[in-house]
Amino acid sequence: MRTGRPVAVVTVTAEQRSELETWSRRPKTAQALAMRSRIILLAAQGANNKAIAAKLSTTPHTVGKWRKRFASLGNDGLLDEPRPGTSRKLSDKQVELVLARTLESQPEAATHWSTRDMAKACGLSQSSISRIWRAFSLAPHRSETFKLSRDPLFIEKVRDIVGLYLDPPDRALVLCVDEKSQIQALDRTAPLLPMRPGQIERRTHDYARHGTTSLFAALNTKSGELIGQTQPRHRSVEFRKFLDTIEQNVPPNLDIHLILDNYGTHKTKLIHGWLAKRPRFHLHFTPTSASWLNLVERWFAELTEKQLRRGIHRSTKELESAIQTFIHKHNKNPKPFIWHKTADHILDSVARFCTRTLDSGH
Repeated sequence: MRTGRPVAVVTVTAEQRSELETWSRRPKTAQALAMRSRIILLAAQGANNKAIAAKLSTTPHTVGKWRKRFASLGNDGLLDEPRPGTSRKLSDKQVELVLARTLESQPEAATHWSTRDMAKACGLSQSSISRIWRAFSLAPHRSETFKLSRDPLFIEKVRDIVGLYLDPPDRALVLCVDEKSQIQALDRTAPLLPMRPGQIERRTHDYARHGTTSLFAALNTKSGELIGQTQPRHRSVEFRKFLDTIEQNVPPNLDIHLILDNYGTHKTKLIHGWLAKRPRFHLHFTPTSASWLNLVERWFAELTEKQLRRGIHRSTKELESAIQTFIHKHNKNPKPFIWHKTADHILDSVARFCTRTLDSGH
């Protein structure tokens, strides 16, 4: 005997189905509306709420809500309800036209739309275009970059490194190792104008270069402490010297697991020979184009933000001294960066991103 709330019966006419299929096939526009259309199309085939929710990666509650709205209002029930306030002057057709042009076309002789160009193309005011874009969180003037790893051993390397973070081996130390190369000692061409009430700090846009240095760093994933060493260059010779420094700073009764990238200096004959004589060292390489897996990159970001970006250094000696001071202060009260995501969570996220990329139509 059936218990619980009755499921809204979904009957779709030919005209409604045609409109729903058009909405559901939109590659970019109004993805919320596309999702609702897919829910109704599946419901019309007799699928239950749980099956629809599992197929579309949503919740049974959401499926039930839109089934009920459709049963009551038809296709119009899938559109967003008007919010309280003055009556809306723009029709749904006008809003849909703006969204379609924004997401599915480009203006003539330009790479993206501006509010003025879109207003001329749609016959609306510039402020109307701005309101529509804000309502749908669209920002055509902004763009970000992304990089997908093509490493054939990507899955294996992710599981290996994340396993070290979440379940490190006994009687061993896990160190995230990398180099921050070509750090410039920069001095501004005019004195700094300090911050005052009502005025932010100001500096000249141009600068004088006084040489470069490279920082070799090993971050202890458990304690957050950092072993750092500056070198004038970042060849395998310098990397081997840094390995000597690591060996001197780690108790001899502990194994050492190094997480590092695929840079050439980590794989030379000199390094192979050094490691062959020290079996307690174990190397774990991050996938290519996946430096985000190395926690020391997070520490490098703090160094850049707090010391390097706005620092004034008139020589490499001053720069190296500032870096060592930053490391010393960090090690007085170290805090580890805690890794939370499992390998499965990461791989699922990458898979979803790849699917979205393939479905984008480009």
